[in-house]
Amino acid sequence: MGNSTFTPIWSVSYPQALALINEAVQGERNDELFYDELIKLAPNPEQASILTSIRDDERGHNLMFRGMYKEMTGHEITGISNEQYQRVESYSAGLQRALQGELSAVEKYRQIWFGLPVGIYRDTVFGIILDELKHASKYNYLFTLNQTAKK
Repeated sequence: MGNSTFTPIWSVSYPQALALINEAVQGERNDELFYDELIKLAPNPEQASILTSIRDDERGHNLMFRGMYKEMTGHEITGISNEQYQRVESYSAGLQRALQGELSAVEKYRQIWFGLPVGIYRDTVFGIILDELKHASKYNYLFTLNQTAKK
């Protein structure tokens, strides 16, 4: 084995993890607008209920990230993203965008997880990652349901 200079791509420092947590909550307003719009486009109450449960989970994740950041740094996360909100073109397009968003969140949260020390914060982020994967499965279900209904 000897001396290894291998640095894994998932090597994230604690300060980088904190910056990613801050970044993760910055798009909160756009996320709310997106979920509200998608829920209104749902073709039936069952699908609206699934989307509402995902939105409510996301609100909880945001509060968890904010709380962790405050406890770890002593500072509140302030400000919102300057990113312009993009309206949903259609229910199907919205589901696809949401699925991609969940998978991107898993990647970002995985980086956060790698940058945190073993303990409650890391465990919390792992739970959030599992929720994001569950959400991706639900979006796949909704997308498939609606594609099948079109045929």
